[in-house]
Amino acid sequence: MLLAISDTFTDSLAKLTGDEQRAAKTTAFDLQVDPSGTSMSFHKLDKARDKRFWSVRVSSDLRLIVHRSDTSLLLCYVDHHDDAYKWAERRKLESHPTTGAAQFVEVCERTEEVFVPVYIDVEQPAPPKPRLFAHLADAVILDYGVPPEWLERIRSVTEETILDTVAHLPSEAAEALLQLATGSAPTRTPQPVAAPSDPFDHPDARRRFRVVNNVEELAAALDYPWEKWTVFLHPAQRDSVERTYGGPARVSGSAGTGKTIVALHRAAFLARSSPDARILLTTFSDALANALSNKLHTLLASEPRVAERIEVRSLDAVADRLHRLILGKAQHTAPDTLADVVQAAAAATPACTFGANFVVSEWTEVVDAWQLSTWDAYRTIPRLGRRSRLTERHREALWAVFEKVRAELASRGLVTRSGIYGTLAAHFASKPPPYDAVVVDEAQDVGVAQLRFLAALAAGRPNALFLAGDLGQRIFQKPFSWKALGVDVRGRSRTLRVNYRTSHQIRSQADRLLGPEISDMDGNCEERRGTVSVFNGPPPTVQVVGSPDDETNVVAVWLSELCNAGVKPDEVGVFVRSTTELPRAKAAVELAGLPYTILDDDMEPAPGSATLSTMHLAKGLEFKAVVVMACDDDVLPLQSRIADAADDSDLEEVYNTERQLLYVACTRARDHLLVIGVAPISEFVEDMRL
Repeated sequence: MLLAISDTFTDSLAKLTGDEQRAAKTTAFDLQVDPSGTSMSFHKLDKARDKRFWSVRVSSDLRLIVHRSDTSLLLCYVDHHDDAYKWAERRKLESHPTTGAAQFVEVCERTEEVFVPVYIDVEQPAPPKPRLFAHLADAVILDYGVPPEWLERIRSVTEETILDTVAHLPSEAAEALLQLATGSAPTRTPQPVAAPSDPFDHPDARRRFRVVNNVEELAAALDYPWEKWTVFLHPAQRDSVERTYGGPARVSGSAGTGKTIVALHRAAFLARSSPDARILLTTFSDALANALSNKLHTLLASEPRVAERIEVRSLDAVADRLHRLILGKAQHTAPDTLADVVQAAAAATPACTFGANFVVSEWTEVVDAWQLSTWDAYRTIPRLGRRSRLTERHREALWAVFEKVRAELASRGLVTRSGIYGTLAAHFASKPPPYDAVVVDEAQDVGVAQLRFLAALAAGRPNALFLAGDLGQRIFQKPFSWKALGVDVRGRSRTLRVNYRTSHQIRSQADRLLGPEISDMDGNCEERRGTVSVFNGPPPTVQVVGSPDDETNVVAVWLSELCNAGVKPDEVGVFVRSTTELPRAKAAVELAGLPYTILDDDMEPAPGSATLSTMHLAKGLEFKAVVVMACDDDVLPLQSRIADAADDSDLEEVYNTERQLLYVACTRARDHLLVIGVAPISEFVEDMRL
């Protein structure tokens, strides 16, 4: 007899106390050993619409709901006695008549309107709201996975009722209807060539049901019940993970759509595909690499031999290790040292009349990034992303500066970060790469020299380079052409549109910070319309106060009320633009009486403590409740960045990345979001309030 597990079971398990979870897991393990349950206490649920629902006793008041047939046992739900029974009485397990996918169908209670005449002189009532799906044929609605008994209810849905209604539907139906309501075409599940005979093999069913083959698999699923991605993948995510690509490939999507999850599963899939494969899973920072490593350990807890063939490091750590092994240890150029060398060279070149900031940025973003070593190379480079036009005479004067910089660094034995990547890229252009495949997370913030290095590791091989990222979350790098470096993802770029992390209300308001679509330098367009969130929540609060003291009081009250309602301290994140504003965050959290941890580049969120950090360190984190503080007009965008802008192009880039930084901070929130600042408020926050 097969044992299977559903996502509703892992969801309900996560809501129990620690002792209750342990008892429920013990019962589940007993069922894995003996699915027939000969030694268990089964009770048939007489009031359930689905006569195959049974209750299994866990403790005096805890019950596990299973769906039982002659050949299988499905773990469906676990809760206290009355609540567990109520859950089962309102659901049935069916195969959809059109799609063939197995799905839990919530019983749709019929409601009838009763007309009662009232003879009171009142104002004319407002016209009825338009029904969103009244024009759709039954066959079309059913094709999206809507259960037949919900057809009538769906036809009556309006803008005001759609969110409450879809919360009762199977996930594929809810997502399709939300996309239709937002004016986009639903993303259809990739269908098998032939309909599977087993309804649990359908792509839509595999997102919520999984057959468990042994105790180890069951333990991995139950040890991390809140990490549903370790067990269940959305069909669009699975398709991106398991697809064969003829060259570099990219998966994109707005915040919360599961790009990191796809990257993790892609690395695991590639490692499983060949017993000798060596896989690199990487990203641009040590902190994010550590987070990836922890998630990979969770994903592959029962597959240590697969995990040991996946190396997880930041790009800089990978480059330093390979350079040390192949060419010896490099002596890095400190940023302050580099700026001093460039400015000294500019001062020693009378023909150079540009400001110091411009010369430093031209070296960093053009000459060093692209590893230009000759005058001809600099004279002809298009300078993509640098809008200040330079005549040949201007370039000639600048090149005289850069030759001095190159000579000075060489005389000191110093190497820039870009120089390390350039040397390694040249080496692997003619040598076998150390990895069979590379998977990159947060690819939007990978730099020019880093991408050239990655392209050299991939060497154009099929399935050798997979990149996950979101142009709307680019906060560290200026845009540049991937195609110019040999990374052409046209035809191999896919967009995820289902948001799992952020409520509909928070996502909708955060989306106001960005345009409906974003294009890269190669013309690849990421359309942000059509993304839907799979759950509801309270609307975010955007507030302007008169003073920092007022801000402290408002935030403290907001946090206290949430904690009194059951939100735990380690489910709270508080973000500010820079370290200068951290005292304001500390004052608010201390007034609320919450323990807290202040993150730096090396520290991770601590259990039992609220997390305080700058917005840049929010990358890769998520919390049930988030406060974005100190969003004053003279703080966001950061005034020092505006003052340092070398030209109009730099200034535009400052505004773009500062806006995207606020978007990153806001989308770390799952259920509750407070954005607050002192008047006058940032223009970005004003956009959110529209």
